[in-house]
Amino acid sequence: MRIIAGEYRSRRIETRDGNGTRPTLDKVREAVFSSLGGIFSSGNILDLYAGSGANGLEALSRGYDQAIFVDTSHEAIQMIQKNIRNLKCEDRTKVMHMNDKKALKILSSEQRKFDLVYLDPPYASQHNDQILELLQSYELLNPKAVVVIESLKQDEFKNTYGTLKPYKEATYGITRITYYRNEVEE
Repeated sequence: MRIIAGEYRSRRIETRDGNGTRPTLDKVREAVFSSLGGIFSSGNILDLYAGSGANGLEALSRGYDQAIFVDTSHEAIQMIQKNIRNLKCEDRTKVMHMNDKKALKILSSEQRKFDLVYLDPPYASQHNDQILELLQSYELLNPKAVVVIESLKQDEFKNTYGTLKPYKEATYGITRITYYRNEVEE
């Protein structure tokens, strides 16, 4: 797997062998970041269920200021840390080895705010509805922040989660990408 565009373009990203993670396909990652605007001048991304860290690293490569990576798997955390070291972007990253809900609570207590949240949990154990609600209740989103959900194409989500409103979706094979925007006034 490789970084598609930006500062780290064409640099390799290591991924885990086996069924422990399901990396986002390059074509899906390219489509997502292109639809978000391609290259960015700043911002913070939360890569929840980070796996190899490819989505957060892609965002950094394209101009985001900071990426926070969260995963419960020890092997995934090791892979993310290795990829960060290989790209020499340690000063722009934070890696959290814990579950999603605990990470969101800690990030809220640190008063973190995100411009992009990428949710790509294991399809069989998703609870995206709860996570979207927590992003709202913990006030983790900047105005106009985008939440991207990678799920099975048959998965359904509510129309709104507080100020989060869906604005786009796309299907790639068995995968659906759903985009929500935080429609709160600045």
